[in-house]
This record gives sequence, structure tokens and C-alpha cells, in this order.
Amino acid sequence: MATPTPTTPAATPTVAPAGLTAPIQSAIPNPTTIMGRQQQQANAQPVRMEGMDVVQNSNKEAANVSEAEKRMKEEELSFYSNSENDHGDDNIWGLLSGVGGNIYEWYDFAVYGLLAPEIGACFFPQSNRELQLINSFGVYLAAFLMRPLGAIMFGEIGDRLVGRKYALVFSIVLITVPSVLMGLLPGYATWGALSPILLVLLRMLQGLSVGGQLAGSYVLAIEQSSSKTRGFRGSICDASSVGGFLMASAVTSSVRVFFTVQQVDDWAWRLPFWFSLLLAPILYQIVNNTEESKYWEEQREEQRDTENMIREAEEEQRPAFLDLLDSPFRRRQLAGMIGMLSTVTSTFYILFLWTPVYLSELRGLMTQADADLMNFVVVGCYSVFLVIAGQASDRLPHRMDLVRIGIPGVMVACPAMFGMFESKSWWGILLAQLQLGACLSMVQGCMAAWEVELWMNDPTLSFTGVAVGHNVASCIFGGTMPLVATCLFYKASSMVTFDGDIWYHSLIPRLIPGLYVSILGFVSLYCVSYVVRHPHDVRTGSSKLRAMVEQENQKYKMKKQQQRRDDGPAATNEGTYSPPVAKMDP
Repeated sequence: MATPTPTTPAATPTVAPAGLTAPIQSAIPNPTTIMGRQQQQANAQPVRMEGMDVVQNSNKEAANVSEAEKRMKEEELSFYSNSENDHGDDNIWGLLSGVGGNIYEWYDFAVYGLLAPEIGACFFPQSNRELQLINSFGVYLAAFLMRPLGAIMFGEIGDRLVGRKYALVFSIVLITVPSVLMGLLPGYATWGALSPILLVLLRMLQGLSVGGQLAGSYVLAIEQSSSKTRGFRGSICDASSVGGFLMASAVTSSVRVFFTVQQVDDWAWRLPFWFSLLLAPILYQIVNNTEESKYWEEQREEQRDTENMIREAEEEQRPAFLDLLDSPFRRRQLAGMIGMLSTVTSTFYILFLWTPVYLSELRGLMTQADADLMNFVVVGCYSVFLVIAGQASDRLPHRMDLVRIGIPGVMVACPAMFGMFESKSWWGILLAQLQLGACLSMVQGCMAAWEVELWMNDPTLSFTGVAVGHNVASCIFGGTMPLVATCLFYKASSMVTFDGDIWYHSLIPRLIPGLYVSILGFVSLYCVSYVVRHPHDVRTGSSKLRAMVEQENQKYKMKKQQQRRDDGPAATNEGTYSPPVAKMDP
């Protein structure tokens, strides 16, 4: 086979693919070929640059994503490896101040909801009965809209300014004044449209106060608790909140028993608001004897040194709320906490606030006095359920083990409760509420300890984290619950039909308010399983996680020892405060 003879390339340049330079075809340069290459390079240059820009932008985005993921993992490991709070001594005064504050705050807050029909008639007399109730619950919602603002305000006070103790004192004063004024406020017949406007403003002040009080009692009681009693002491705080509802139910029931219906509608509904004047001095003495959280004081002293350095450098500080949102890990914790509490808050308010109105005003299954009496019994039993569940959460391997049982129970029990109401039996109605309360207690019994433990790795942000997460959930899912449930009831009532033996045509629509809670249950289950991180994850997690946490604990201790030798924390170049973050090994 003959070997082909090499040929000299033609003068016409070889066309290369866009973005590439044509290969050299001959050792002897040809002017025409050189000109062709230059033209090709000139034409290809913009395409090549555009491609490089796209690649560079993609690399930057990938680097940003990688950096965000790396920071998330670093903060998550730092959260797990945080040193244990060794200041918990189970101080009784801290628990009493939280209990007393919760009873007082939630008494004042719950009285309005229990007296919603009378208040609606006094301040919205020109509306029909349905609109009066909806307007009254609308004012109730206005107070909840202020709770996130109260959470931010009291979070700053409790985390950065004066501490948990004096934040509680301020919240007590802030709720007492609006409560008394609400009992003195003339109705629509006297002051016209000005009366409902002032009613809304007073309720908003109450909401501002409650936005910080519950979180303050949680944080103070749990930070003063040993690790083995957090669930129990936290459940007592939650039971005291329920105790506020219990006291409100007792007082409103007494008013309806000792006064005629006409007297209650005219003026006797104001008496429960004035009752708070008897409780305020007692509560002030209890809080005044309480010690400040030593855990917060120690961390706050270290942070104050850092802030002094920042102030000297830039004279600018950011509030605790902005520091909370600065971290991607803390943002994820906050979102997961809100989603988890959606079921707790919605079920709590539908059971203890809206159900008495449903049984008496909406369905007419019993009188208002009987509904209040039954609510009193259910709340008392629920308080006992809470304490039992809280103590059980201290004995289980993970704080959320009981929650994962309770949430599916609530999802089934809530619509079942409305179905059992259709029995129209006094015992059937009572049992329906008790079975929902038992399921809810398994979720809420450990909530106080769980909420504080989510933020305990940084006590100078824990008040803000607990307050914002809890009150945003209460605002979105708790404050809207009576209004949403009332609207769902009227919508479902139009769907009810009575077709002889086809019983489900009349029963299924009655379940709709409960099915709304069941939907929220799926949100809570997802957040518990896939979003929120908890310190007990280390107990039940893999051996690799425990080894990494132990390694980071050793690094943290060495770092603290070095800082003590250096007599103070190192200065930072940032204008914001941030806690020590563990660095993961590559």
C-alpha cells in the first residue's frame, strides 16, 4: 500500500470551532493563514469572555453556597458541643416568680376571651350576634399582633439591658394598667366609636406585655434548673399558664352564677378585670425576692467586655433580634420552632378558649355557665397532665420522644372531639375535651424546657429566641384560632344536611375546625423530624457525632483557658456580637 505524499496546505485558513485557536498546519508561516487566525481570534474573543464570565459567576455562586453550608455545619456543631449550664441549682424563687407571673398575665389575658360575648354586646351593639362575636375575637387578635413586638422589646431588655428578673417586673406593670382601664372603659352607648378604638389600644398594650412575660418565666426558671429537672420545672411554668386560664374560668363562672344575665351584660362583666388589682402586689413581692440568672450574668459579663471593644472601634451596636437573625443556623432553629408550635398554640386556644363559646353560643348544647364550669374541670385536669408529661420528658432519652407520640394523638383527637360533641351528652362532651387535653399535654409538657434548650448555647440571645419564636407562633396560629374556627363553623353549618339515615352528612361538617388543627400537625411533625436541632440529638445520635462533639468540647475548653490567661476575650473586627463558633476540621 502506497504511502500518501504530504501536501502543502492551501492559503485559505482552517476554520476552528468557535472559542478555539486553529492548529498550526505548517512550520512556514503563511500571511493569509496568520490573518485568518487573527480574525478568528477576534471573532472568538467575545464568546470566550462570555463563557468565562458565566463560569466565574457559577464558581462564585458555588463558593457562596459552599460557604453558607460550611457556616451552617460549623454553627450546628458549636450548638451541639456547647458546655452544659452548671449554674442550675433549682432555685425555688425563680420558679415561683415564673409561676406567679404566668398565672397573673394569663388571667388578665384570658378573661377577655371568656367574656367575649358580653364585651361584643357592649362595644359592638349595632352588629348582629354573629358579627358581635367575630368583632370581639378580632379585637382579641389585635393583642396577638403585638406579641412579636413585645417579644423583640422584652428580648432586648432581658438579654442585653437589665436581665430576666426586671424584664418580668416591667411586664407585670405593663399588663396591670390596661386591665384596670378596660374594666373602667365606657361602652359604645356612652362614647360611641371611640370606645371600641380604645378597647383595641388597651388590648394591644396587653399583647405587648404578654410577648415578653411567658418567655421570661421560661428562661429564668430553666436556667436556674439542673439538667435533670428542666422538663419538670418547665411543665410547672406551663401549668401555671393554664392556671391563669383556670383562675379566669373560676372568676368568670362566679360572676355568671352570682349575677343575673342582665347584670352581667350591663356591668358585672367588668369585675374580673378589676380583680387583677388584688394580685399585682403579691406578685411583685415574689419577683422582688428572685435572684437573677447566674448563667446569664456570667455570659453577659463576657459579652459586655466585647461590646466595649466594639464601641471603642465603631461606636455601633446591633440589637439582640438582629444578632439572632444574623446566623443561618439560628434562623433555621427559629423557623422550626415556629412550625413546631403551630399545633400546640392552635390546639391550646381551640380547647380552652373557643370550645366554651362553641358549646354555648354557637351550638347551644349547654348554657354559658355550664360551659365555663366544664372548662374549669378540663383545665384543672390538664394542669395535672402537664406536670406528669414534663417529669416523664426528663426520664426519656430524648426530649422529643413524648412529642412524637403526642402530635399524632392531637391530629386524631381534635376532630374526634367535635364528633363526640354531637352525642349531646354531658359526660360525652367532658370526655371529648379530656382526651384532647391528654394528647396535648404530651406535647406541651416539655415545651418550656425544649424552647429554652434550643437557645441555651448563647444565654445573651436566649430570651430573644424563646420570646420571638413562641410569640410569632402564638400570633399566627393561636391569635387567629378563635376567628378562623368561628368562620369555619359558620361555613360548615351551611353544609350540614339531615338526610334521614345518612348520618355523615350532618357529622362530617362539624369536624372541620378540628381538621384544621390536624393539618397543622403535619407541619409540626416535619419540623420536629427534619428542621430543628436539639442538644439531646447527641444522646441518641451516631457515635461519629458524639466523637466530633467531644473533640469540639476539648477545643472550646482550651480556648476558654487561653482567654482567661489573656485576661479577656479577643477583639473582633465586626460591628456585631457573635458567640464563639466551632471550626470544623477539613
